[in-house]
Order: sequence, then C-alpha cells, then structure tokens
Amino acid sequence: MRYSELIGELKRGTAGRIETTIPESWMQGRTTYGGLTAALCLEAAQELVSDMPVRAVQVAFIGPVGGDVVISPTVLRRGKSSAFVNVDLVSEGGIMARSIFTFGAKRESEVDQKSRECPKADSPDSCESFFGDQRPNFAHNFNIRLVAGERPVTGAERGDLLLWLRHKDEAAIWNPTTLLSLADAPPPAALSMLTKPAPISSMTWMAEFLTDDITTVEGWFLVHHEAQATKDGYSSQSMRMWNRNGDPVMIGRQTIAMFG
Repeated sequence: MRYSELIGELKRGTAGRIETTIPESWMQGRTTYGGLTAALCLEAAQELVSDMPVRAVQVAFIGPVGGDVVISPTVLRRGKSSAFVNVDLVSEGGIMARSIFTFGAKRESEVDQKSRECPKADSPDSCESFFGDQRPNFAHNFNIRLVAGERPVTGAERGDLLLWLRHKDEAAIWNPTTLLSLADAPPPAALSMLTKPAPISSMTWMAEFLTDDITTVEGWFLVHHEAQATKDGYSSQSMRMWNRNGDPVMIGRQTIAMFG
C-alpha cells in the first residue's frame, strides 16, 4: 500500500482519534517502521492543533507496533503561541508508542541563522542504491542512494552515512507528516560497524523541524546520520536533513538498542 493511500484511508474519529491497520508492506521485522509510527501520531496531533506549525517531536518506541492500532491525542497545554500534544498509539499489547509534539506560531525575531552548511553531494542519479537485494519490507517504499559511508554489516570503522532519500509514492503530499515518515528510512548508522547481522531497535527519536515550508526538487532530501557514541549495547545517533536546494529542514537524535 502506498503512503498516500494509507493516509487517505485512515479512520478519523472525534477529538483527533485515528484507527488503522498497519499493512505488511510497512513492517520492519515484527514492528511497524518507526517513521510511519511517528507520522501517524503527528496526523492525530494536527487534528487538535491545526493553526500552528509543528516544531518538534519526541517519540518513545515502547513495544512492537502492528495490526490494528488506535491513536489518541491529548492537548497537555495550549497558550497563545504554542501547544503541547501527547499522542498514545495503542495496539493489542497496550501502549506501544508515546509521543509529545510541540507546536509554535511564527513570531518576529532579529535572529535568522541556519544550521551547518549542507555537505557537497553527487546527484542522486549518479549514486548507487543503498540496499542490495535484502531489505526490510518498509524500505521498498523509498529510494535510498548512498553518497558516502559504508553499507550495513560491513565492519566499518565509523557509523557515518550521507544519503539521498525519496518517497517512491509521487502522490505523497509534502508536509511535516510526510517528511517525518521519510526521515527515519535509513537503518541506524551503527549497523555499518557490525561484522555480522544482529537485531537492532530504535528506542527513542527526537526530531526538530527547521522550516514549515517543506519543499524540494523531484522529492529528494539529503540526510547525514552519524553514530556519535556506541557502547554497552546502545548507540546515540545524530541526524541532519536538507532539501535538494541545500536548505536545512530537520535535525534529530536517536537512541538505538544493539544486540550484537
């Protein structure tokens, strides 16, 4: 099922409640792809705060998400220019994901500063596919091209990846929800450092939107994922994301459990 179809078929209830069934094509092992989990939670949160752009998200992936799910948002606090919304995603086993979204209205400021400059990268067409024949189900929904770094399970000295990302679904509307569904598509950068396959699992994900004008060229976004500290079975990862024109659109952090 394409992303736009999945979003279009959500059962929307009152007070932002959403019900849906996760198709097999969006699974990552025994759980739903984390970017989709976060995107569905944002879909619910936006129902309660439709007049402000989303600025940040914090997601805790508590347990495996799959099958029939119910997503329920609650406004924790709302002021004149900001709002905080909690979203719980519940499946058969209980609460499997909990998110807090921060919304903030625009305000005038004398400060206008961008994050680190966009790295130089060859065009997506000149870069090879990141995945080989073996890839998780959800990854078939994306085009991922390797610009720099090593592929998974190659014993790389560092987990440091520069990648082009794009939805295969050309009907996907570019908005914060769609961007969130794309940003988590690459596997954790630390996976490149392993010498043999082993389970990995995202525990938390924090992302900050650097613009509410989500645009790019031909659907491509450039991302840099770096495993900044990997020890005791955990990896702390940073993420930066730019559009095709080199404008920053998102930064983030992830905590990843590694079982190898």
